[in-house]
Amino acid sequence: MAAANRQIRLVARPGAAGVDVDCFAIEAAERPQPGANELLIRVIYLSIDPAMRGWIAEAPNYRDPVPLGAVMPGFTLGEIVASNHPDFATGELVYGRQGWREWAISDGTDIVRRADPAHGPLPLNLSLLGLTGVTAYLGLMEIGKPKEGETVVVSTAAGAVGSTVGQIAKMLGCHTVGLTGHADKVGLCVSEFGYDAAINYKAVDDLPRTIHNAAPHGVDIYFDNTGGAIADAVVENLNVGARMVICGTIAQPSDPTPEGPRWNRQFLIKRARMEGFLVLDHIERFREAAAQLADWYRDGKINSREEIVDGLENAPEALMRLLRGANHGKMMVRVGPEPLAEPRSGG
Repeated sequence: MAAANRQIRLVARPGAAGVDVDCFAIEAAERPQPGANELLIRVIYLSIDPAMRGWIAEAPNYRDPVPLGAVMPGFTLGEIVASNHPDFATGELVYGRQGWREWAISDGTDIVRRADPAHGPLPLNLSLLGLTGVTAYLGLMEIGKPKEGETVVVSTAAGAVGSTVGQIAKMLGCHTVGLTGHADKVGLCVSEFGYDAAINYKAVDDLPRTIHNAAPHGVDIYFDNTGGAIADAVVENLNVGARMVICGTIAQPSDPTPEGPRWNRQFLIKRARMEGFLVLDHIERFREAAAQLADWYRDGKINSREEIVDGLENAPEALMRLLRGANHGKMMVRVGPEPLAEPRSGG
């Protein structure tokens, strides 16, 4: 096999202990060649996201489970190295859904947008300008609808999504409180991401009271990346007219559905609203959101932190590290080198 294409397939569902490296297997296939109206993409960076836990679980989710034996899906940044497609040129950088592999054939439908090197370092396309940044921006603005002077509480506040939510809310004049489960990330929330206060929820005896002390005027917006007991504590502090953005449930098992406090009365009393947000419902707005986030980044109003692991073969361990909360920044894998020459940009 002269020209190999390494790829990682899902070979087993997560067990009771959660996602394990044995869920995946790496193999080498022949490097594909583009046919008519197709292009060949060399994957440079691979995004590792918490949602992947749900993608590979057997329990029902917002998408069908990844079939056993299939290449693991994922968002990527890649370089077009050969094109027979009239809308894409060789040398362009693209952000899309090419999955856990080194080389991918595309007909263009799995490309979300072209990547512009003028927006910043290339990894930014998978963090601030990618799935996580767009999730934070659209979820906060479309459901949270923050107003100056309101209080915004964010769980996994130092994570890729949470840190962006906190920075945007602060930039818009809100009082921001971050929740994290790691002592070292408390300082990070305040010093790097500008939160007014940060709480290690694992280190307090009375989380609802601690949240009240950090948000004495109540909570107007809760951006929920965890669910579970953390969300229960925030709900006790909601203001009248509060908005709760359900973005992730990493603190809850996928199956069986856990039992907890009933929120109905609290939402009735506070006339609050809870709405789920799935960024994949808004693919058509990725370019618009990325442009706004890039402007804020260039103006120094928002920053991004990435944790980059080298080598496609290390993607399973990177996912496990992310799900443990051991990462410091948007988790991604460097699959191949960045282009040496200045690539073309489609804007």
